[in-house]
Amino acid sequence: KKGYRSLDVGLSEQFSVIEKLKTSYSVKKLCQVFNIHRSSFRYWKQRSKQPVCAKKTAEIALVKELFGKSEGSAGARSISEMATNQGTPLSRYRAGRLMEKLGLISCQVPGHTYKKTGDEHVEIPNHLKRQFGVSAPNRVWCGDVTYIWTGSRWAYLAVVIDLYARKPVGWAMSLSPDSTLTSNALKMAYESRGRPKGVMFHSDQGSHYTSRKFRQTLWKCRIKQSLSRRGNCWDNAPMERFFRSLKIEWMPTYGYRSFVQAQNHILKYLIGYYSQLRPHQHNNGLSPNQAEQKYWINYKPVASFS
Repeated sequence: KKGYRSLDVGLSEQFSVIEKLKTSYSVKKLCQVFNIHRSSFRYWKQRSKQPVCAKKTAEIALVKELFGKSEGSAGARSISEMATNQGTPLSRYRAGRLMEKLGLISCQVPGHTYKKTGDEHVEIPNHLKRQFGVSAPNRVWCGDVTYIWTGSRWAYLAVVIDLYARKPVGWAMSLSPDSTLTSNALKMAYESRGRPKGVMFHSDQGSHYTSRKFRQTLWKCRIKQSLSRRGNCWDNAPMERFFRSLKIEWMPTYGYRSFVQAQNHILKYLIGYYSQLRPHQHNNGLSPNQAEQKYWINYKPVASFS
């Protein structure tokens, strides 16, 4: 009795000791030794006999895996859609309960108010006019530039996305926010998509998009240019939303330690989590890769009859 009282063990371990010694001593005396109610011991014994639910265990493991792949950014809605797309039906509320049980909390997006103005560019009008619902890939691309802290100075990231499935198709990163940066991102998109024809490129009125060098790149690729109205971020809302997701969901709060670390980590987001796993509301819960794949599967039979 004296020896067992000196043990620093948890309640579950105490119940286990009682279970082992109950053949030699009465349960009543053993519960008195550990200062435990007999009803608590009976409840523990009854609960321990219940079989482990394999389905629940698999759901918990999947929620932890998906939350880890998102690096703590995915909420209950995103996790439920990703799990369902992978063949494990999971409602939003079920995912929320499992996240609460595991102590998983996603990033919260703060609110923001934007100013509105309405001046178009003198030479290049706003051809897109917020018509973000595109019927096929390689019809409209959007681009923008954002800044990223890399330990000792700012770096700049230019991204081009295809509006059909909101998929990143071109990007470039450098220490200067110039037209070379935006031209490299556009060239990557043009080559990676098989040099498509009839594409329109939309962006804001930044100097790196209105410069002669960038406009010459557009001319060489036979791409039509469209510019947002000055100071009106809603004219390029998909790009604003993309960069907000990148910074809120993925990037560390205080930036990166080096330029190389930033490149590698952002590349993992662009071609990994965002394109392959992250469900997008615009795609009815599908990732950009899945949405484009679905389009091309449905497109081939139609094309064979034309």
